[in-house]
Amino acid sequence: MTAGADLASRAARDWNSDLYLKFEEERTRAARDLLARIPYCETRRVYDLGCGPGNSTELLTRSFPGAAVVGIDRSDNMLAVARARVPAAEFVKADVAHWEAPAAADVIFANATLHFLPDHRNLIQRFVAWLRPGGRLAVQMPDNTYEPSHAAMRMVAADGPWANRLVPVAKSLTVIGQPEEYYDLFAPLCRTIDIWKTVYIHPLHGPEDVVEWFEGSGLRPFLDLLSPEETGDFLSRYRERLAQAYPRQPDGKVLLRYPRLFFVLQK
Repeated sequence: MTAGADLASRAARDWNSDLYLKFEEERTRAARDLLARIPYCETRRVYDLGCGPGNSTELLTRSFPGAAVVGIDRSDNMLAVARARVPAAEFVKADVAHWEAPAAADVIFANATLHFLPDHRNLIQRFVAWLRPGGRLAVQMPDNTYEPSHAAMRMVAADGPWANRLVPVAKSLTVIGQPEEYYDLFAPLCRTIDIWKTVYIHPLHGPEDVVEWFEGSGLRPFLDLLSPEETGDFLSRYRERLAQAYPRQPDGKVLLRYPRLFFVLQK
């Protein structure tokens, strides 16, 4: 295998649903909070963008029992878990960045998905266009670019033999804007906008848990470009920085501060 083919193979590695679901309760909490703020109206078709292992899709099928619920994801592993978990829903393999709704939607739900996409502002405008009149777009995006967890990622990426590969990745990661920016952008498109920010505090067992949390999400753009040997070295250095950034509490746990930006738009 050539070096280029090997890199492409590693970059195409699938998501790990087991690792993602280790913190299912913490991850699903934001989806529940987002769902709770969706205004009621008759709902026939719901799309769950970036549905992952189906934890958010399951919530949607329960909240909209009469609707056709469709989960969208590009990971075969995640979709297999989601299909087994939520047999009442339909699941489609697609890249959210290029997905188009085949039929008008009453609800488009995007929980912890759009922050991975650099053009998410234009995508959100497209999603609004696919809503029926009165339809709702519900979005939640982690806003932790400047948290110690993510600052440590960038520092380790820049301080190692992989720097020439990983620094461009660090520079290309999406930065979430201020709430006012999104309000001003979407106000002309919508009847109502509900926008808010929540900072969750997650007690975890130690720096190792913080590493595993982000192995299933934020670290993926970095780790996908590393060999198995480099991955071990990268994670070891990352763990050392986290141990400094997240001191243990008297009970031995560490507190992961996790800001998230939410908004619900009604067309």
